[in-house]
Amino acid sequence: MTLTIGHITFDCADAAALAGFWSELLDRPLDANASPEFATVGMAEGLSPVLMFIRVPDKTPGKNVIHLDLKAEDWREQIDRAISLGAKHIGDFDEYGVQWVTLADPEGNLFDIAASRSSTNPQNE
Repeated sequence: MTLTIGHITFDCADAAALAGFWSELLDRPLDANASPEFATVGMAEGLSPVLMFIRVPDKTPGKNVIHLDLKAEDWREQIDRAISLGAKHIGDFDEYGVQWVTLADPEGNLFDIAASRSSTNPQNE
């Protein structure tokens, strides 16, 4: 038997609001009945993994240990789009043969948007 990812869970202050941000950013449906206490993205559509948002009274301070690494051919445009949706730019990186930008969602959860290999390959420029 193997393990599979069922959910990626975010502890947050407002589940519906944060789920709405991630729904827009990833162009995945926000599930019905989202509330400030609990919300999901992609469950009704059967998408995997499902993003789950749960309101907690006190978030653990400091950097989140698990974060999403996203990638895109048009990564610079997607970074601008994320910022326009409410993300905060944290830093730019070019290491291990990969370029990426670290951002924080509206509640401070970090995530990265990286250039797809073909978008950083000089042969494709």
